[in-house]
Amino acid sequence: MGSVTEFFERLWYRPGASERLLSYTLWPLGVLYGSGMWLRRRLARRRRFPVPIVSVGNLLLGGTGKTPFVVALASRLDGVWIVSRGYGRKSRGLRVVSERGEILCDVEEAGDEAMLMARSLPWVGVIVSEDRGAGIEEAIRRGAKLILLDDGFNRVEIEKFEILLEPAEIPNRFVLPAGPFREFPFTAARADLCLKEGREYRRMVRFDNLKPRMLLTTSIARPERLDSWLPEGVVGRYVLPDHAWFDETELRRAMAEHRADSLLVTEKDRVKLEQFKLPLSLMRLELAISEEVFEAVDRYIDKE
Repeated sequence: MGSVTEFFERLWYRPGASERLLSYTLWPLGVLYGSGMWLRRRLARRRRFPVPIVSVGNLLLGGTGKTPFVVALASRLDGVWIVSRGYGRKSRGLRVVSERGEILCDVEEAGDEAMLMARSLPWVGVIVSEDRGAGIEEAIRRGAKLILLDDGFNRVEIEKFEILLEPAEIPNRFVLPAGPFREFPFTAARADLCLKEGREYRRMVRFDNLKPRMLLTTSIARPERLDSWLPEGVVGRYVLPDHAWFDETELRRAMAEHRADSLLVTEKDRVKLEQFKLPLSLMRLELAISEEVFEAVDRYIDKE
């Protein structure tokens, strides 16, 4: 699984000459897939809910900062519930992850991103559900005045305010499987706000509990994104595919092999590692977002 993930990340985000040739070979499949997604979007009947819904999503597979963006947005809103699919979780169906500051399930049921949001926003309710409509209905039943829909751009059946995030660089603009796009790139024009990293939002990093020798340990998409922020003292890497679960025995072996004092992890990784009681150094990934973005969201909410 890891090697397959690495192959496609290289094909889509770090293409060399051979990868570019393969992308062009797969291009007809991408056109076919993209056409199906375009038709799905055109034929969709959009359902309107009785509360405002703000979606934060992207057109590409891989990390664009959706989770910290949702956290930053939710931190300034009242009466909000977050509805997410719960990628990578070991459960199915609808789960209420948190309500009024109480965590109601464990990280394996919730998934790493949903648990991170629940921990970061104790005054916000969090629900995971493959059926996003059912998740929205449950949030409204529990008193939600506003819904933040995590990774919701492709939920074409739901009427919502669309925020679309784009990475700073996109080296391959083809549609799956030739490239990382879930739909044709021109679909971005359907978003209410299309935000580019480095323009309307940028990442910031703070560190806690740094040690002299740290093993970078992560299961996020495109972990090379962390490279420009790594502090001194990183003596090795233990990298798994996005949303993968860690094994304590393997981590202890890797720490011993590198003579590491701690594991250097993101907050998304930390929620899956706390149960092991291993020493952790933390990278806190935060976003600085243009004030115009918040103003646009406020106008939508006030209008609704």
